[in-house]
Amino acid sequence: MPELIETTANPAEPVRPLAVSVEEAGRLLGVSRDLVYDMVARHELPAVRLGRRIVIPVRALEEVVGEPDEMGR
Repeated sequence: MPELIETTANPAEPVRPLAVSVEEAGRLLGVSRDLVYDMVARHELPAVRLGRRIVIPVRALEEVVGEPDEMGR
C-alpha cells in the first residue's frame, strides 16, 4: 500500500494518502506506468486530474485488485 504520511496536526498518527501518482499506482499494481495510463483512457481505472497531474484514488486500486483469496494472494 502507499506509504503513510505524517501530518502536522498530530505527527504520531500517520495518514494513508487518498490518491497516488500514476507511477506509484503502477508500482503498487506491478504493472507499467503506460498500462496505468491505458487503463485510465479505457475507463477501467478511475482517475482524477489535479491541474496537469493525474492521480489514482487508492480505493480504485483496491477495487481493481479485489479481495485476496484463501492463499492470501
